Amino acid sequence: KQWYQRRVRGRRQGVKYANNEAYFDCVEDVDVIIDANGNVVSAEIHGNINCNVHLSGMPDLSMSFINPRILDDVSFHPCVRLKRWESEKVLSFIPPDGNFVLMSYHISSQNQVAIPVYVRAMINFNEGQIGKVDITVGPKQTLGKTVDNVVISVPMPKEVTGCSMTASVGTYTFDPTSKQLRWDIGKIQPLKVPTMRGTCTIIAGAQSRAAHPTIHVDFKISQLAVSGLKVNRLDMFNESYKPFKGVKYITKAGNFQVRT
Repeated sequence: KQWYQRRVRGRRQGVKYANNEAYFDCVEDVDVIIDANGNVVSAEIHGNINCNVHLSGMPDLSMSFINPRILDDVSFHPCVRLKRWESEKVLSFIPPDGNFVLMSYHISSQNQVAIPVYVRAMINFNEGQIGKVDITVGPKQTLGKTVDNVVISVPMPKEVTGCSMTASVGTYTFDPTSKQLRWDIGKIQPLKVPTMRGTCTIIAGAQSRAAHPTIHVDFKISQLAVSGLKVNRLDMFNESYKPFKGVKYITKAGNFQVRT
């Protein structure tokens, strides 16, 4: 057993913990481009299973999924036994000690990528020295989970000198140097859809031109893997103690763009 322990990468020999624990975070970043008509131009998910493992001795873990077939573009930590995955779609491994990424995956089929929020926006600079802004944000395909840490960023044209908005939820700021209009929404309440409306002033004498800024969206949804990935079982062999173990799911905005 000692010889076997020495050849396992990332494990210290004879390690012992008073509290044995293994926690796994399934984190998915959603990259989306939506055109001005609300059509999805592209949608991808980049996912990681991040691990925090402190287990005594030489534990042998296995993780199975309810729906592993959605994972067709995957890469693994060197501890994962590839043959077991290829034959059974089970992650079998002796974990390194501490923090590591067990698996990374990429899902690019738009049929499998649910868009968890919607953004409806009208930004119009065609009316002289005044531009009009009307943005609505709401949850979509979140399975009832709360959308939190929502921020909307709009890069305004250089001719814009100021913005006067009214937000039904959260607060807004406009930076006259960077020309960034930022709307901090925070948490979206189920019965209160956030809206922001107002006007932008343009430099006097500047020629009014049609501008179509791209809106950038940021958000976080806890206890949801938007791909539908879900762990079925997490088992430990080769040791007799019972560890604390858990799996969390998090969906975040990656490069999430809405064209106007």
